[in-house]
Amino acid sequence: MKILAIGSHPDDIEAGCAGTLVKYAQQGHEIHLLIMTEGAKGGNAAGRRDEQLRAVEFLNPKSLTWGGYEDTKLTPRMNDMVHDIEKIMGRIGPDFIFVHYDDDTHQDHRALSKATVSATRYVRNVLFYEGPTSKNFSPTVFVDIGETIDRKVSMLVAHQSQVMKTNIEGLSIVDVVRATAMFRGIQGRVQFAEGFMPLRLFINI
Repeated sequence: MKILAIGSHPDDIEAGCAGTLVKYAQQGHEIHLLIMTEGAKGGNAAGRRDEQLRAVEFLNPKSLTWGGYEDTKLTPRMNDMVHDIEKIMGRIGPDFIFVHYDDDTHQDHRALSKATVSATRYVRNVLFYEGPTSKNFSPTVFVDIGETIDRKVSMLVAHQSQVMKTNIEGLSIVDVVRATAMFRGIQGRVQFAEGFMPLRLFINI
């Protein structure tokens, strides 16, 4: 299968679904990443690109594409963004799409989620992942990441400039992501899990 994960900024995909992507990669599936901005508002753009490249060494994706958009300036009314996502999908032919959930306090996450819903209107499997700024996220699909949680954490730590930017005193992004994975694991009756909300999900029997 071909998997496309889409994020607004460097480290979004890692926080949302890296454990699942690593499992897919280990099983021989193609992983493709699309990151719409360099996250320049959250740090030096070149530095964040370098961090992203170090992070994906743990995943070895088939492709990593930069969207070229300006951080904090994404909007669901940007038809260009819908068309750009469609072009990437046309090149890859993904079987699964992972993207932000649209109820989120970050405007870029909301906008990208809505644009992706439009761009993927003919894609069978589209799953929303959660991040630290997601709201009202109630997953109904779970992936056991007990075997890949450490790889997920290593990918996040590669984003060194962002590790302590949680706005929660004394907690790093690693703390937040591990706690989330444990909570979703409890819901899914395993130790660690990533949770997803489906736009569409086909169970092929």
